[in-house]
Amino acid sequence: MYYCIIILIQSIESGDTMSWDLDNSRPIYLQIMERIQQDIVSGHYKAGDKLPSVRDLALEAAVNPNTMQKALAELERSGLVYSQRTSGRYISEDKKLLGKIRREMAEEHIHRFLEAMHQLGFTTDDVSAMVQDILKEEA
Repeated sequence: MYYCIIILIQSIESGDTMSWDLDNSRPIYLQIMERIQQDIVSGHYKAGDKLPSVRDLALEAAVNPNTMQKALAELERSGLVYSQRTSGRYISEDKKLLGKIRREMAEEHIHRFLEAMHQLGFTTDDVSAMVQDILKEEA
């Protein structure tokens, strides 16, 4: 318990955000996997980086270490993470795999966006025109 409190205090003092935003509508280990994938493709973790320990990640996410272990094992199975027998887990250095996962995640976001826009009554052409207008404004 004391260890958990120390980690929490260190995390708050260092300004780390503890926003894992996990909910009970879907399996927690899948949400953890998605979060770690997001951290990898966004550059929070880089190719070849060592991941924090299962215990530290579980504390940060406020989940059972067994749940975190399951998520990391699945990420290993996918090839995104690999284990060094005695030194921990590391992010894959396979740039092709990392690029593929990044693209898949982006496509998933786009599909959800388009579905939401269609539910609002916009056609694909409407959405395309709106996106183009906004991109011009941003330039």
